[in-house]
Amino acid sequence: MANYDIRPLQLRLLDILAVIHRMCEEHGLRYYLVDGSLIGAVRHKGFIPWDDDMDICMPREDYELLIKHSREWLPSPYEFVCFENDSNYPLHFGKIQDAGTTLIERPHLYYLGGVYVDIFPIDGAPENRLCQHLYQWRYKYLTKALYFLFRDPYKHGHGPSCWIPLLVRKIYTLPGLQGKIKRHMMKYDLQTSRIAAVNHNDGLGSMVDKENVLGDPTPVEFEGRMVWGMKDNDAYLTQLFGDYMTPPPPDKIHQHNFFYMDLEKPYREYKG
Repeated sequence: MANYDIRPLQLRLLDILAVIHRMCEEHGLRYYLVDGSLIGAVRHKGFIPWDDDMDICMPREDYELLIKHSREWLPSPYEFVCFENDSNYPLHFGKIQDAGTTLIERPHLYYLGGVYVDIFPIDGAPENRLCQHLYQWRYKYLTKALYFLFRDPYKHGHGPSCWIPLLVRKIYTLPGLQGKIKRHMMKYDLQTSRIAAVNHNDGLGSMVDKENVLGDPTPVEFEGRMVWGMKDNDAYLTQLFGDYMTPPPPDKIHQHNFFYMDLEKPYREYKG
């Protein structure tokens, strides 16, 4: 369990979500709550009590518009960060963060930024089950290579555990690997695909019928306000999590336990 009061963090995340919702309404973008954030909306009408992050997804077309226009569309102190606009960014999906805060998630994957909401692009996916497995295998391989490219190779000492990160550094450059991942994610065009890969990180469980499950953004209550979920939240959550309405036992609860967090200090002023 986290060793800090997570409610102030949840309220900051809620502020970011409100900014995202207004931006999407104003500029005709679509987004959907996903993963634990959508479970929270359906099961708790807000955050899962112990949840310390927030996840949304956007169709690729809208995601690319966000990359292009985020600086003009997002009010200060909010900003969209992704590898397309930050050469030091260690992930293959973006975040909208509060630049008035400071957050370091893990010291061995050092990236200095603020409290954030993850933004995952939705792409198309193959219909054939074997092709889905192959598509997902390639995705996992490339994103694992990205992890090793950023991870401190000597995190576990100078023995065999450092060999793979060092080898990855010889095989790939960061721009080249990020490009490979993006091209693979976009292999199947969402507009012409029957299946949507809602969050590639969730594997086969997040590959759903685009029209009947994802559909258009649908209002769902979250912490006393209306935000956007899917056309069939239950179908998506059941496919991905099974019995999502039953909370997990205490030993199965996941929290980040962030390495460093300051909700009052802008990350650009951090001196650590």
